[in-house]
Amino acid sequence: MLHKIVGPKMVAGSVLLFATTFSTQAAAATNTLLEPNDFVGISFWLITMALMASTAFFFLERDRVAAKWKTSLTVSGLVTLVAAVHYLYMREVWVATGTSPTVFRYIDWLVTVPLLMIEFYLILSAVTAVSKGVFWRLMVGTLVMLVGGYLGEAGYMQVWPAFIIGMAGWAFILYEIFFGEAGKINAQSAPASVQSAFSTMRWIVTIGWAIYPIGYFAGYLTGSGPESSAAALNLIYNLADVLNKIAFGLIIWSVAVSESEAAAKR
Repeated sequence: MLHKIVGPKMVAGSVLLFATTFSTQAAAATNTLLEPNDFVGISFWLITMALMASTAFFFLERDRVAAKWKTSLTVSGLVTLVAAVHYLYMREVWVATGTSPTVFRYIDWLVTVPLLMIEFYLILSAVTAVSKGVFWRLMVGTLVMLVGGYLGEAGYMQVWPAFIIGMAGWAFILYEIFFGEAGKINAQSAPASVQSAFSTMRWIVTIGWAIYPIGYFAGYLTGSGPESSAAALNLIYNLADVLNKIAFGLIIWSVAVSESEAAAKR
């Protein structure tokens, strides 16, 4: 039903939400100005703007695709919308304190990463029958990965055991989309354009998501000072979010448009 309720009104509502959040943050930032040499803080702002623009793009492009693809574009827009709002708060924490916005970061990921995993299920279900088991296995792997990472970063567990738990969840996801039921359905039943998009998406989950463990390692496992570790951690995480949220959505948009245009010509 999402494709029936998202349109110009939701886009306008999203813009209003951004404006309200922005004005609230600006009012609170009178004594926390962004410094020109704060490259991490600058990256927060640049990515916030990119996420906002992507949200408007995905919602507006829904009118260009067939009905069965609208939900996928809606989810892509929700991923960038949720992330953009959280990035405003993360930027505020960083600029004001110079510390990692760990809580806001993981709140964002606990919403957006499951939505990204849902996209694998959605693009397959748009063209063929897919069991609910695919959905739930992807969700379980996602939660294990995120909970493990948070326990380590928030200090509830030693960083190495937490790191291993998070990596196990990621490995479970990779198995499902490469060799599990999701990967087999894609290879056997999906049209060529969907197979291509699915393949690119899973390589983003493989290579793009590998950036996060690199950030975790740089922030917690190198033994460098807390200030330099926090800067490296957040800069790496921010750059990874550009690829893993915006580029991921653009791949889905591309296959949705191509499949819709091909169907219109038949």
